[in-house]
Amino acid sequence: MKAISPPPPADRRWFLNRLLRAGLGTLGIGALGWAFWDRRGPRPEEEIAAGDPLPDYSIPDQAKRLAVVHGAERGANVTAALAALGGMQRFIRAGDRVLLKVNAAFAAPPMLGATTHPDIVSHVARLCFQAGARQVLVTDNPINDPASCFALSGIAAAAQSAGAQVILPEARRFENYSLPHGRLIRHWPLLREPLRRVDKVIGLSPVKDHHRSGASMALKNWYGLLGGRRNIFHQEIHTIIAELALLIRPTLVILDGTQSMIRNGPTGGSLDDLKPTQTLIAGTDPVAVDAAGAALLDKTVDDLPHLRMAERLGAGTVDYRSLLVK
Repeated sequence: MKAISPPPPADRRWFLNRLLRAGLGTLGIGALGWAFWDRRGPRPEEEIAAGDPLPDYSIPDQAKRLAVVHGAERGANVTAALAALGGMQRFIRAGDRVLLKVNAAFAAPPMLGATTHPDIVSHVARLCFQAGARQVLVTDNPINDPASCFALSGIAAAAQSAGAQVILPEARRFENYSLPHGRLIRHWPLLREPLRRVDKVIGLSPVKDHHRSGASMALKNWYGLLGGRRNIFHQEIHTIIAELALLIRPTLVILDGTQSMIRNGPTGGSLDDLKPTQTLIAGTDPVAVDAAGAALLDKTVDDLPHLRMAERLGAGTVDYRSLLVK
């Protein structure tokens, strides 16, 4: 084998000079970074929420209430639950503009239970108009192609049949927003434009298992208002759901457990993933609604840490029984 000879002295000197210059350059960059590093962190004025604070869409001076009804027909369940709460007119007044925040995350047919059922959408939209609403909007920021998701889920057709308008999550509709005192929602793209256009917000969500958070129900539904690379929040999924509970103070939430996705959530994909739990829960406290809905997935509040986290933040109570309307 031929021996490898060392480089000549001139080449070694050239190499050492290059190495020295590179080291000095790195040191200079580090010193520059140190000079500009502010060890005090952000000033109070930098902590101001981006944009105007979101409105509180809940009904002023109204006690928190919750209704649980049982049956196999979604429209009848919605009617019965709202009747127990005082009727849609308790929440929607003449001239109101209403946003229905649905779960349209996946391009899946309604029979698979991965999205808000179109019968819920059309029925609630009609009740809003009957109560005097001037306009009803329907929106979400799906994981799959938005137009396909709204079409295949049946939500677009249901909204149109009831006279509501679907708002697709176009880039121009997002604004950077910071939740006051939030840790994760900081200068984050929020589907803000539809929220600016309405007086009331109603959340419509299915009951689903979720492989990260344990459940996807009323609170997790607000995740669809976030834009950007929101999957980075998966590492702190319970914290982000708790912050979402503070982000949106809705007028009403309706949780559809007529068929509950008890496994392989949130996407499912098979009818075998569904269980006919024949329950619908409606209320003005989304934390309580989700606490009640946990049983449909054979879970407890302790299986869903974001519920107690949201309660500690002041977003609601897990003691749903204290809010039950007979």
